[in-house]
Amino acid sequence: EERAVSPVYELQRELGMARLPRSLVCFDISTTQGTDTVGSCVWFENARPRRAEYRKFRVKTVEGTNDFASLHEVVTRYFTRRMDEGKPLPDLVVIDGGKGQLHAAHDALGAIGLSDIAAISLAKREEAVFMIGRSESLHLSRRSPALRLLQQARDEAHRFAVTYNRARRTLRTITSELLR
Repeated sequence: EERAVSPVYELQRELGMARLPRSLVCFDISTTQGTDTVGSCVWFENARPRRAEYRKFRVKTVEGTNDFASLHEVVTRYFTRRMDEGKPLPDLVVIDGGKGQLHAAHDALGAIGLSDIAAISLAKREEAVFMIGRSESLHLSRRSPALRLLQQARDEAHRFAVTYNRARRTLRTITSELLR
């Protein structure tokens, strides 16, 4: 009975995944008018946040507002580092965004030899789930524990990115005030 309601089992079933997504990461990009672009990555283990595994990134190679390029950079840096450090990789990658963001992340994973990691994206307004190799988006029931887990991860990644972005902006403002 307990198995049926677990959001992790539900997610596996809804997405038709071969592996149980016990661990998932969610990425988000936050920018303010094209400056202070940052990325965040939050880790969920068995549907619970593991704050010790959260990571934030200052986007270094992208000028202006370009979510796709920023995501590509952040995903590449995150997974390259995890592999270098011999840390476990997640079963599922969730991207805050739509088809374009998903493809940017999937391209980044492919470029570093990790295209076998399942990746999906969750688009904000209609809460549509996009999957690689599937043209139509997936709409999970509003009451689905799987959707709630994805929303929780997405909202947490968003909160983490926005908080970091705000801190960077504040720091820049204070620094420029001090240099006057």
